[in-house]
Amino acid sequence: MVGFIPIVVGSTVGLAVATVAIPAAVGAAGFTGAGIAAGSLASQMMSAAAIANGGGVAAGSTVAVLQSIETASATCLSLVLPSQQRALKIAVDCG
Repeated sequence: MVGFIPIVVGSTVGLAVATVAIPAAVGAAGFTGAGIAAGSLASQMMSAAAIANGGGVAAGSTVAVLQSIETASATCLSLVLPSQQRALKIAVDCG
């Protein structure tokens, strides 16, 4: 049986990696907080999506979701990680 502390530590590390690695990968593809970077993979995806959709990028499309991930990443870091740090501190104090 796995104890409480390893579960909390594992979930905290997993959440931290996902919270940092996913926005970093999306940003490297050309999705930035200021918009789509010119000449990037993101701009090619946006162009293809706009052509397929008659001139605009549909809400909820892959391009729109990836842009939202990059735009919201700073908010996620500021909201999620402190709560995970508190959970880890509680687990250590109680363990």
